[in-house]
Amino acid sequence: MDADAVAREILEPDGAAYQAVVDHFGPDIVSPDRSINRPALAGIVFADPDQLARLNQLTHPVIGEVMAQRADALGVSHPVVVLDVALLSIVTTERFHLDAIVVVDTPEEVAVARLVEHRGFSQDDAWSRVAAQIDREQRRQVADMVVDNSDGPAALETEIDRVWAWMRERGARA
Repeated sequence: MDADAVAREILEPDGAAYQAVVDHFGPDIVSPDRSINRPALAGIVFADPDQLARLNQLTHPVIGEVMAQRADALGVSHPVVVLDVALLSIVTTERFHLDAIVVVDTPEEVAVARLVEHRGFSQDDAWSRVAAQIDREQRRQVADMVVDNSDGPAALETEIDRVWAWMRERGARA
């Protein structure tokens, strides 16, 4: 389950956090089709830590609630439920009944270069987004396993195989 997809969903015109975000940030973030103009909103929140904190206050509880409900529902029929969450602050072990936290790690310089190359961000925008996340060392400290994503796709595939083997081993012991 992808937290970014849930975040986009709750900010759709009929989404659970849409009106609160529009009320706070104003009509300049609304496109003619009533959708949130994500670049306009990003321009506000990544330039002002207080505005980013306010956006997080408006959205993180909603994202967390939706994800918790869906994780509980999926857990009934699936032996493994993976939550893809960039901001670990919305995930708690208690709320999600997590068996493990796997952190995909890469040096910040590599993350910035990838945002610039693959998503068309400017250097400044990429750095501000990386800086807005929990820092690398904090992510690594909460991890039960760290996946190295500093090399290319082939190396990452090897890391994924290692994670699945580790998860199967953990499941067999449970």
